[in-house]
Amino acid sequence: MANTYLKRTNGSPTNAYKGTFSAWVKRSALGSGRIVMNFLDGNNYSYLRIHPSDFLQLYAVSSGSEYCHLKSNALFRDINGWSHIVVAIDTTLGTTADRIKVYVNGQQITSWLEYTGASQNSNHPLLIASGTNYHTIGSAENGTDCWNGLMSHVHFCDGTALAPTVFGSTDSTTGEWKIITSPSFTLGNNGYTILKDGNTITDQSSNSNDFTLGGGTLTKTEDCPSNVFCTMNLLDNNIASSSFSNGNTTVQTNTSYYTWNTGTLGMTSGKFYWEVKYAANSNSSIYNLIGIADRPTDGNTDVLGRQTDCNNYGYYSDNGQSYANNTLASYGNAYGVGDIIGVAVDLDNSKIYWSKNGTWQNSGVPTSGSTGTGAVSIVAVSSTLNGYYLPASGDYGSTQNCTNQHNFGNGFFGTTAVSSAGANASNNGIFEYDVPAGYTALSTKGLNL
Repeated sequence: MANTYLKRTNGSPTNAYKGTFSAWVKRSALGSGRIVMNFLDGNNYSYLRIHPSDFLQLYAVSSGSEYCHLKSNALFRDINGWSHIVVAIDTTLGTTADRIKVYVNGQQITSWLEYTGASQNSNHPLLIASGTNYHTIGSAENGTDCWNGLMSHVHFCDGTALAPTVFGSTDSTTGEWKIITSPSFTLGNNGYTILKDGNTITDQSSNSNDFTLGGGTLTKTEDCPSNVFCTMNLLDNNIASSSFSNGNTTVQTNTSYYTWNTGTLGMTSGKFYWEVKYAANSNSSIYNLIGIADRPTDGNTDVLGRQTDCNNYGYYSDNGQSYANNTLASYGNAYGVGDIIGVAVDLDNSKIYWSKNGTWQNSGVPTSGSTGTGAVSIVAVSSTLNGYYLPASGDYGSTQNCTNQHNFGNGFFGTTAVSSAGANASNNGIFEYDVPAGYTALSTKGLNL
């Protein structure tokens, strides 16, 4: 949640010259400054954040005066993937640029919009914060400027400047920076490991430097650095801007015009399942659509259910009809607020199926393969404009809006967990209803099954 943060009071540091902070983070919003961590001790304080202009910023004050200020030239605008940030400090070193090193996904940032470094053999404010003031994760010391997104595997080492390779490694095949889930390092007095397993804020190191919840609600998600789940893409916001929340899984469409939105992960082959809860509407006559689409190549941003220059398929709420590339047909029952729509996409056989509250519509059998019992046939991926399909949802009404809560396997509709998880043979994702055999969640793990 966007108002959630953690806090604790540090003790005396092992070494006020040396230390390391490491965290895996995932943004859910752009255009606002969000604190990753903050240390405060009287007139000494330090924070790490992504600035409203999207650069990474490390700022510190010592005895009321600026101590260091780092602003990256690189911009960090990814709202789908995880990023690994490491800050390594050793003020004993002779070269200014070596005293504070910042790494993102294993690569040291060397190009800075501003780099005001620490003086040699000085106490870094990030390391000396102790006493009555708080060390916070995910906010400023007063609970403002809270992180809007996810965090995982947060580590602090008091007394040693560590390389990023302690916490991650490069995959020899893909070149991807991958997490080391149980790094080994000397903790020091104030060292800790939190958020390692779910939403545990108890220190999972041997130090017992536990945190408390400073505000908001801490929610566990299946999305993690080793398995990124699809969300809805706020950068692909068609016709009229929709409102995104809950890690971009909840979308409220705009009342001023027809609106549709697509997901962040594309499907090229395989079988995938997800669920969408029709959470709210502003008018009972609104047409809500849930389905898939590819993207037009000509820049056209027409609406799901009216698109003629790309392949798109949807299930209408008002009459239960299916929409297939500008063709309407009888399909299933109408659905309304509170109903959960399951989507099963079989790209190996070019079929799509929809369920309503666990019942497959049109007597559909998602496991029927090429027979496609009760399915709507879709254009083969190889014949689409861009070679993939995206999850899609939206409304067909120019004076209303609707709210859809997407569960791509995180196990939540909005902030509410599924009531009782269904069976999932792939063991990838948590859903309200049973996942058809052979189908999996739309996630990085699912794409590679």
